[in-house]
Order: sequence, then C-alpha cells, then structure tokens
Amino acid sequence: MNRRTFLRWGLGTTAGLALGGIGYGRFEAGRIRITRHSVTVPRLPAPFAGKSLALLSDPHHGPFNSLELIREAIDRTNALHPDLIAIAGDFIDGKDAHLYIRPALEMFGRLRAPLGVYAVPGNHDYYENAIEKVHKAIRDNGIVDVTNTGHWIELAGARLRVAGVDDLWHGKQDLTSALEGMTPTETSLLLCHNPDYVEKITDQRVGLVLSGHLHGGQIVLPGVGYQRIPSQYGLKYLQGLVKAPHTQVFVSRGIGTVGLPLRFRCRPEINLLTLMT
Repeated sequence: MNRRTFLRWGLGTTAGLALGGIGYGRFEAGRIRITRHSVTVPRLPAPFAGKSLALLSDPHHGPFNSLELIREAIDRTNALHPDLIAIAGDFIDGKDAHLYIRPALEMFGRLRAPLGVYAVPGNHDYYENAIEKVHKAIRDNGIVDVTNTGHWIELAGARLRVAGVDDLWHGKQDLTSALEGMTPTETSLLLCHNPDYVEKITDQRVGLVLSGHLHGGQIVLPGVGYQRIPSQYGLKYLQGLVKAPHTQVFVSRGIGTVGLPLRFRCRPEINLLTLMT
C-alpha cells in the first residue's frame, strides 16, 4: 500500500467511523428506558407509602426531538399506571420554539394518573418569549401547573403537598408560596427543573425534589467523560437520587436532547419512583 492509498483508506475509515458514531448517537437518543427506584421520603404519610410516581423531563420538542418520541414516552408512562406524574420542564426547543408548544402539551395532556399530573417549566421554555404560552398550554391540557404554588393530595385522611418553583436561570423562585399552609411536621414533593436549586433549600418540609435539566450528561465519551455539564456543582447532581445539604433530589436524564441531537452511553429515560417511609 503506497502513501496515497494509505491516506485515502485512513480518511475513508475515519469518515465511516464518524458517520457510524452519529448514526448510533441518533439511535440511542430514541431508545427510552424505564428505570425503577424506591425513594424514602421523610414524614411521608402512611397512606402514600408504596404509591408510584412517574418522573418525565426535558422532552425538548423541536426540530430534533419529534412528537413521535414524546408519544412513545406518554404511552409507556401510561402503561406503568403510576399513581401520580411529575413533569420537570423544558417542553420545547429550537428556533421558532413557540410553534412546538401546543403539539407538545397536547401530547402530555394524554397522561393519566389518579393522584394527578403536575408540571413546572424549564429554562428552554423561556426562550423566544414563549413562557406565558407554555403556562397556558399546561393548564389548557389538564395538567396542574405548580410553578411557585402547590396542590394538596388527600388520601385516607392524610395529605401530601405537591409543589413547584420556577426555573432557576430565568424565573423567580417562591418557595414560601409553594409550601403555603404546611405545618412543620408535613412533607412535600417539589418540582424544580434545575437541580442546582436544592443547594438553596433549607426548609425541612421539602421531602423530595424532582428535577431534570442535566440530561445525565447526554454524551459520555469513553476515556473522556462529560464534555459540558450546565451546573455549578460539577457532576454532583448529574442523575439519580442525590443527597443535598437539607433535602434530597432525584434527577432524571430526561427524554430529549439539546445541542447535538445525539446520546451516547446515556439513554433517555422515564423514572418510576416508589415512595417509601
């Protein structure tokens, strides 16, 4: 093999590997998995022990995250028959993001859970001045918008607060309003798109925070790791159940992608959490 042939072969091999990597990245981005976890919630009322919560996050409906991907996530979530459902924001993405609001939220409006479906927005929902339309679409499709407020669930004489706060980067968080009416012995499930917010929480009435935002790193390269994590705390709140200074947070890898429309060694997920005492 002469030098010219070798270089041509090398370039062809490199291009083939690159195209293969991109193809696999797109393939993995569409392979939603179900992860199951048991989570102990401090002061959880006994009637809620054993109840299941489905956590979905970051669909990023737009040019690279199709309505079909969201439909699959909705259908698979409903098939799990969760007792309640939490959606941790970033419904839309991309230029002309406002065009994707209604289709995305209409699809999420198909979610069903006997104890309710709850949501807060994420940072991408603020882009292109779309946030008010996002809030309206959440409400119009039968989802409880718990942004800076809360909702009581009553069961067998006991009650549990499902609350939420606005996005950490673009909104204003009002935890006092979210926990309004709670006594010191009660507990809450708090929706917050960005898990970094848990570093600010000192109120012991927050038993569990439900977040997304970080996509689990989205692209995890062998020997290299994570290229960019949008967090002030490095990999601390990357994914899964994490202990915070005064509470705990479960961080979903989410459904969609952002930036590069690829995933590698980091499949999208729906989280099914069993609440425990």
